[in-house]
Amino acid sequence: MSGPPLLVLASASPRRSDCLRMLGLSFTVQPAEVLESVQPEESAEANVERLARDKATAVASVRPGEVVLGGDTVVTLDDEILGKPSGLMDAEAMLVRLSGRTHSVASGLALALPSGEVRSGSSTTEVTFRPFSRAFARAYVATGEPLDKAGAYGVQGLGSALVTEIRGDYYGVVGLPVALLLKLLEESGWEYAFPSSTAL
Repeated sequence: MSGPPLLVLASASPRRSDCLRMLGLSFTVQPAEVLESVQPEESAEANVERLARDKATAVASVRPGEVVLGGDTVVTLDDEILGKPSGLMDAEAMLVRLSGRTHSVASGLALALPSGEVRSGSSTTEVTFRPFSRAFARAYVATGEPLDKAGAYGVQGLGSALVTEIRGDYYGVVGLPVALLLKLLEESGWEYAFPSSTAL
């Protein structure tokens, strides 16, 4: 097939929208109403892939004939999945736990195709935080940035001040692993093409 199709992004995440714009992909947004839960004995990778598939298929059911992209991201520390914080105190506690340590970020993507087929996968990245005080964590939480993000930080924003090393896909930490997205598109029959430029 020709270049990537118009996508329906089943997510309200501005970071995922930013990643699609960065790639020059055309998309509309229709957030999915899906309960983000963890099943017993479910790994982080299985969790984010399942939720990405659930979101994609939920929106595809009301957008037949369109290509729907679902995504989900979680942070894992000590084999515990950390999703979005429930409030200010929870965000601060998460950050204090992550201080000076390495954690994993799992991001899942799913493409629901007009044929009814769903292609999905996950990407895992290791992130190391520098050591910082509880007061530093509290000051970061006070900016409001951590409250809607897995692990209570945004690597692409003020949260970059927490990070010393990233091993893996940076965009997976942001919430939309680019390499995985392009792989799923190619498996579905679409080649990614750089947008043409009018610049001289």
